[in-house]
Amino acid sequence: MNKIIQIIDGPNLNLLGKREPEIYGSMSLKDIHNEILSYVSSNNLNMEVQFFQSNTEGEIVSCIQQTEKKCSGMIINAGALSHTSVAILDALMAVNIPKIEVHLSNIFKREEFRQHSFISKGVNGVICGFGHNSYILAVEGINKLI
Repeated sequence: MNKIIQIIDGPNLNLLGKREPEIYGSMSLKDIHNEILSYVSSNNLNMEVQFFQSNTEGEIVSCIQQTEKKCSGMIINAGALSHTSVAILDALMAVNIPKIEVHLSNIFKREEFRQHSFISKGVNGVICGFGHNSYILAVEGINKLI
């Protein structure tokens, strides 16, 4: 049976490649998604990957709530909402599938307000600081958790 993984990307991640490339890298979100699909395929992970991006907190909460019904695991990069959203934390806590939080940058080397993530309590693990490879590491991690 194929595993279905939902990847959720939050605010401003649609600007990757343009927004602060010295922090977030030069790859676009579409490039990262294509790299994930290529990695899954070339490593025969027997996994279907679905992608969702929104700049709206409520849409992300709705996506999280719907994910449990159709997916085996979730990878979430909530962007700046990681540091502010109790609503996303509550949604993650309500969903009973493996979940990994991802950040492109090392949030612990960033501004003080970025060094705490509200949503970390609602996931199985956190990967940060590896640029676009953070997603690949998360795919490997979620595959092992399922």
